Amino acid sequence: MRVRRVDLWLPKLVVAPSFALSLFFVYGFIAWTIYISFTRSGIMPRYEFAGLIQYIRLWETPRWYVALQNLVVFGVLFMAICMAIGILLAILLDQRIRAEGVLRTIYLYPMALSFIVTGTAWKWILNPTLGIEKLMHDIGWESFQFDWLVDRDMAIYTIVIAGVWQSSGYVMALFLAGLRSIDDEIIKAAAIDGAGPIRTYVGIVLPMLRPVFLSAFITLMHLAIKSYDLVVALTAGGPGIATDVPATFMYSYAFQRSELGLAAASAVMMLITVMAVVVPYLYSELRAGRK
Repeated sequence: MRVRRVDLWLPKLVVAPSFALSLFFVYGFIAWTIYISFTRSGIMPRYEFAGLIQYIRLWETPRWYVALQNLVVFGVLFMAICMAIGILLAILLDQRIRAEGVLRTIYLYPMALSFIVTGTAWKWILNPTLGIEKLMHDIGWESFQFDWLVDRDMAIYTIVIAGVWQSSGYVMALFLAGLRSIDDEIIKAAAIDGAGPIRTYVGIVLPMLRPVFLSAFITLMHLAIKSYDLVVALTAGGPGIATDVPATFMYSYAFQRSELGLAAASAVMMLITVMAVVVPYLYSELRAGRK
């Protein structure tokens, strides 16, 4: 009996410390941030309840709308291009081509880098005085111009370029795993019926990968919403606030402007956005699992 009790409780005792730390440092601070968003906290937290004043201030701040607009532009383009490139690469590698292992490693390599490294590297590549523009000038194309990094209207698209370069390989890996799980007999049957490769993938194979689409969408959306380190490393939110996103907005108001309550309110809005997507997805997955 004692041996059975030890076997029953030992895994729980081993997991308990990490569970307690996660409960405190993750969910505890989420709860703390939510409460601070309902106070008048400035440079230091204040715990007197003040209602929705910080949320009213947040939605009256023009910079917040700039951050939201940038998030929409970056998020839509980032997710759409990553999905398109990832699917195309996965279909390419699914043809059992030569050097598949080498190509798969090359496509997946950017995911091994942090967003800080990616942002720094692309900052050099896109810098008009160091990167692509200078290279074109050195080889004789003097009229070539690619100064998006310092252009207020185009700077947000440089973040899209860097983000797509880093994350499209991950989407490729997800879809390649999904394609490899499909029975080859289905594709052979489609070919016998006269369906071409494009019709086979578009009309038969890809619709069968709905769970992969959802997983990729959730992951990419999460990366887009919390994109702080990539923006800071690449543009630092500039020129001016041209590439400000909610994550950099929150950091700026929390640690540079000493507006802790307003920053907490922006963090809660980001949390609500993520939950609005993740919770229905988890609910549908759990419901499907029970069925």
